[in-house]
Amino acid sequence: MADYLETLYPDYGQRFTIDKELYEAQTDLQRLVIFHNNRMGTVMALDGVIQTTEADEFIYHEMMAHLPIIAHGNVKNVLIIGGGDGGMLREVCRHSSIKKITMVEIDAGVIELSKKYLPNHSQGCFNDPRLELVIADGMEFVSRTNQQYEVIISDSTDPIGPAEVLFTENFYQACHRCLTENGVLVTQNGTPFMQLDELKNTASKLQNLFIDWHFYQAAIPTYIGGAMTFAWGSKNETLRQLPLATLQARIKQAALKTRYYNAAIHQAAFALPQYVLTAIGKEQN
Repeated sequence: MADYLETLYPDYGQRFTIDKELYEAQTDLQRLVIFHNNRMGTVMALDGVIQTTEADEFIYHEMMAHLPIIAHGNVKNVLIIGGGDGGMLREVCRHSSIKKITMVEIDAGVIELSKKYLPNHSQGCFNDPRLELVIADGMEFVSRTNQQYEVIISDSTDPIGPAEVLFTENFYQACHRCLTENGVLVTQNGTPFMQLDELKNTASKLQNLFIDWHFYQAAIPTYIGGAMTFAWGSKNETLRQLPLATLQARIKQAALKTRYYNAAIHQAAFALPQYVLTAIGKEQN
């Protein structure tokens, strides 16, 4: 039985047994490996870094999709950047009040292979009539589009290779321009215990653009190093301060059936450890 060793960090990592290898090849942009692990189900890795597993993907996708949509309260137009496995699209599609979903993925190969090997991620949502699927570079798209969105979700890989541009000030500026008056941007931002510099870098860029910026977190076993953080940038400073009753009412109205996300988790996710607050210049007593 072979093992898959993640290579994200040179001196720390995790091991998956490959109980069955499903696919391995070079796409147009990345080295893609898909295999089955008895504990985590089907696993996808790109360029030596685990991207998603069947067992715990619901945590990541629910927290990135539902939290900004519920916080906003009146989302009609959503932009997803990345997310080729379809999990983010699946969760966004669960909001029937959304009129249009634009998804921009740089690597068409990831989408097709995910449909084949990770069908539970997308659950047919690539056929949703509200979807406009664009195969393009996310940075180029937000730089050129004239569309505006209530919510933008950047579901990218780590800031290496093709995704590096999605962590630049130019990218955040372009997203800010594309957001409506009360719009929200959320982005994947790594595990702060292992990637604190990445968090600090994002904070330094968001604070110059958004009236309200912060981070929130969720515990996702696949992403080693502790809690995963997500960046939050909004043009409306009240959206992050909603009462529990308001969140509960919106979740009920949306008829969401979730496995991780709920109103209490929504509120609690914005509570950050002291070392993270210190790193981003929001230290509290």
